[in-house]
Amino acid sequence: MSKYHIEVKVRLVDLQEWCLTGFYGEPDRNKRRITRELLRNLARDANLPWCVVGDLNNIMSANDKKGGESYPDWLIEGFNEVIHDTNLVDLELTGHQFTWKLGRDTDDWMEIRLDRALTNESWLNYFPLEKLYKLDGAPSDHSAILLVPQILNRKPKVYRFKFENAWTTEPMCEQLVRESWLHSQDNNIQEKIKMCSDNLAVWGKEITGNFSGRIKECKAELRRYKKGCDAVSKERYKIAKEKLDSIFNQREIFWRQRSKQLWLQTGDKNSKYFHKIASGRRRNNHIQRLQDGNGNWLDW
Repeated sequence: MSKYHIEVKVRLVDLQEWCLTGFYGEPDRNKRRITRELLRNLARDANLPWCVVGDLNNIMSANDKKGGESYPDWLIEGFNEVIHDTNLVDLELTGHQFTWKLGRDTDDWMEIRLDRALTNESWLNYFPLEKLYKLDGAPSDHSAILLVPQILNRKPKVYRFKFENAWTTEPMCEQLVRESWLHSQDNNIQEKIKMCSDNLAVWGKEITGNFSGRIKECKAELRRYKKGCDAVSKERYKIAKEKLDSIFNQREIFWRQRSKQLWLQTGDKNSKYFHKIASGRRRNNHIQRLQDGNGNWLDW
């Protein structure tokens, strides 16, 4: 703990341990670097699923403030920079978006969202159905926020073949499809498709299921031949560099397909952005329970 935070390790029966940090941002605008540096230090030391909750005394955009003078751009930019650098995700607040108020029912009425919850990706993956609520009725000028972590009750996954767009960057893909189709000439169309998809699934697992391993191998090759001045070293360095660029491109296509953010330009390699969008879609698409026409909740 410090003047600005309290850190707690949360242990629950049959659940993974995770870290919860209660946080208070420095209120003096000229000392906001204290908040930014503390968040960076905590993120660097975080080795568990991690969640930060509290009054961070800063906003992420002009839309987080209503009324009063405009919030300084340098404060917004500084806060967004530390959020980006620490790879934290700002959780969506359910209900009214402002958590602090001043001068209600007067000409000077002002509302700001100063209270929020930030998490790293491992916490968000562990609690994919989380909910963040604002609680009304507090006598303070701040409204309390309530974070409800919810674990997804996973059922046995039924595998369904899905064609990966990233496979089309490999010449072997077309060859494999052609060979699978020709080798099953006596089969009907359903059998042909089944054989082709089975072969693609086995082959494609190495292409789209092992990005980190393939990237690591390419980087090792680049380090090995980087200082070589002979023709062989230069050629192998060039091959490794081209292969690494190809893998990065495949990884981008892989996450773009899942995020469905097709408007993003082809050159953007920000796979972390795609990953967050894909995780958000998974939470939004999940059906927690059903209600019949009589208002009764059905077993799920």
